[in-house]
Amino acid sequence: MDRQKILVVDDEERMRKLVRDFLVRDGFDVLEAGDGEEALELFDKQEDISLIILDVMMPKLDGWETAKEIRRDSKVPIIMLTAKSDESDELRGFDVGIDEYVTKPFSPRTLVARVEAILRRTVGTPEDRIEIAGIVVDKAAHTVTIDGQQIDLSFKEFELLTYFMENKGLALSREKILSSVWNYDYYGDARTIDTHVKKLRSKMGEKGDLIKTIWGMGYKFEV
Repeated sequence: MDRQKILVVDDEERMRKLVRDFLVRDGFDVLEAGDGEEALELFDKQEDISLIILDVMMPKLDGWETAKEIRRDSKVPIIMLTAKSDESDELRGFDVGIDEYVTKPFSPRTLVARVEAILRRTVGTPEDRIEIAGIVVDKAAHTVTIDGQQIDLSFKEFELLTYFMENKGLALSREKILSSVWNYDYYGDARTIDTHVKKLRSKMGEKGDLIKTIWGMGYKFEV
């Protein structure tokens, strides 16, 4: 099996080396870029990048703008690194299409665990297809169609909808959703889930009503 390729983008060489060493030790190939412009050039040349680890504060082109450019043509998973712990920054990251949000300083082992968890969820088989009430989730192709029309979801929105449909009819607490979709070590809160559910419902149109709110607890996907 080919080794999966990770692009690490950070203007601090020491940080890139730290992350690279842990990823290589766990069997990944690693590409490095010192700023957003270099990252975009590498991403355009390399068609098989599986995931991007992207710092926010960089010269030439910062993480936000770099992520926006990548999202124009690609849904490759992006983990954003930031030196600040600010809810507005986190929400901005999710608006851009960031899949995970990690605040410095962080444990490299934890970062690698998140990389592995995301990549495990992106690997599917041709049988990985869920169809309920005209909504079709194809986990192998990573696409969603509603009544035959494809809708454009971010990686995390896709994971959230898949989780809801796989647990149809079950009441899911926010804590359980965080644990299952954002991983056990994600230090988020209910606002992260509520923001994603709101966006997901909006993109699903009328079918968004199938995601029911259970006040004081969480959500349920119910037909």
